[in-house]
Amino acid sequence: MNIPNSTAIKDFCKKSLKKFFLINGILFALLVFLSFTDLPYYAYHWLGTSSPKLKKQPELIVLLGGSGMPSPDGLIRCYYTAKAATKFPATEIIIALPFNETDSLRQLSLMAHELVLRGIDTSRIRFEPIGFNTHSQAENIAKRYEKRKTSLSVLIVTSPEHTYRAVKTFAAVGFKQVGGEPTFENPVDESKVKDNEKTDDARVKSLSLRYNMWSYLNYELLVLREYAAISYYWLKRWI
Repeated sequence: MNIPNSTAIKDFCKKSLKKFFLINGILFALLVFLSFTDLPYYAYHWLGTSSPKLKKQPELIVLLGGSGMPSPDGLIRCYYTAKAATKFPATEIIIALPFNETDSLRQLSLMAHELVLRGIDTSRIRFEPIGFNTHSQAENIAKRYEKRKTSLSVLIVTSPEHTYRAVKTFAAVGFKQVGGEPTFENPVDESKVKDNEKTDDARVKSLSLRYNMWSYLNYELLVLREYAAISYYWLKRWI
């Protein structure tokens, strides 16, 4: 049996490293190039808006807890949930967030408190603390409404990039009428920060490099991570 000598092994490692850095360099350059276009936002926006709209008023609002509380993600999801719950006052609300062994239901309670501060009655709020991912949360909620899930109208409140997968997951466990409420942020009007009048103050001269590029790079990471999750869910037949 021929055993490769150390020189051959070193050459192989060098070639492999060169290919690795070359491929990663090309990918990085592509991501930077795309960050100067609107494609990352379109991909992000599609994940949030491609799911079908509900054909009737929701009877159940599911707030997927995301990063929990306190966090910007948790706060904006509570904001959108309270807004929907105020618009549809007959709906039940379920906050789905895994409980933490160190603080039990504290984070869920914080989210519930945020809803109460926005005028939502505590009698409408329920918790789903057992599920550890979107699939198990959907399964646990489906068990609660086993006899009604085919007719129950469900509105899922979650981040834009997660909306497509969340809606598909709830549909896969038996809910026939599922819609998404993506928690899009409302950015500052660019006219407020951009220099449109050639002024001498500290306003930004160009938004492309100062803001847009970095925002779009973040969108790219969110979209890539979410497509990986969608692929995993598809392989597991959860969607």
